[in-house]
Amino acid sequence: MGHNLNFNKQTGRYSFFSVQQKAWHGVGQIVEQFPTSEEAIKYSGLNYAVIKTPLYTKGSGIIHTAENIEIRDAEIEVPDYFANTRSDNNTVLGIVGKDYHIVQNREAFAFFDAIVGGGDGILYETAGALGNGERIFITAKLPDYIRVGNGDDVTEKYIFLTTSHDGSGSITAAFTPIRIVCQNTLNASLRNMSNVVRIKHTAGAKQRLEDARKVMGLANMLSKQLEGIFNAWSKVSVTDHEVKKLIQLALCPNKETLDLLKKGADDELSTVYKNTVDDAFLYAMMSDTQQMETTKGTLFGAYNAVTGYYQNLRSYKNGEAKLQSIVMGGTAQAKTQRAFELCADFARSGADALLMN
Repeated sequence: MGHNLNFNKQTGRYSFFSVQQKAWHGVGQIVEQFPTSEEAIKYSGLNYAVIKTPLYTKGSGIIHTAENIEIRDAEIEVPDYFANTRSDNNTVLGIVGKDYHIVQNREAFAFFDAIVGGGDGILYETAGALGNGERIFITAKLPDYIRVGNGDDVTEKYIFLTTSHDGSGSITAAFTPIRIVCQNTLNASLRNMSNVVRIKHTAGAKQRLEDARKVMGLANMLSKQLEGIFNAWSKVSVTDHEVKKLIQLALCPNKETLDLLKKGADDELSTVYKNTVDDAFLYAMMSDTQQMETTKGTLFGAYNAVTGYYQNLRSYKNGEAKLQSIVMGGTAQAKTQRAFELCADFARSGADALLMN
């Protein structure tokens, strides 16, 4: 499987770094200590600017000379459209309109530094560029934790940001908690609170990035509420049958499958769906991380069976596809959010909640 990380021919390096652990097929720079934002920009190869330049096309021009008429190629400027190019190698990253506002890579790192009031509190863990450098991403760890049970089950708090320079998509920042014990990306948001901020690349993008910093301050509020919820779930007992039912509902792909589940027509379910459920259920029953006091036979463990399946078992085309699925609004994020809501209903109403879905 490819990784799609940018390879910079000028430096002979992949545009990616991670702290201590190899990732993305083992390429990129591995550093031992958490870098400052200035160091992280250099390690990840993101120390280039993006320039909006005029766009031209070829046309035919009729030139009158003393002897005859000549037809020569002429450059015609394309109105209201521009090429975004890298300052270090002149690679064209994409075509954008006149209202498109570039958010430079350094501005993205400045966003992180501002979250905790300076670079000392934020811990940059990974950063990199994809393709020709048209999309960048940064993950940074916040300094405190979500603790479940007696403190052995610890969840780190991350903020993830991605932005593009090719005119596609928006600037996206997301709060993403990850359990240290198994690296499950929980990535859940409460029902009336989003953990994702999206900002358009327009003239006000810089200001909206500042606004996003304030919104991402909700991460602390969200993590405190999640800590209370996860601790409560770790004390709610569930049977193996209830775990299987919750997994079936969380991973249900469509209304037709849901109707078959309600009728108990398991023999009519698709083989792909049944295999997916079986894999997630096997993870719930057999994974070492599911044998902890906080997870074995508990609602918290049932929830982590779904997140663990997508993080540890599910196959993806490449690292970028996994990132898209888990963090950036893809299938895994939708299914884990569904699992979160099912568990919340179960905690409130018991097993009857699974019958109503």
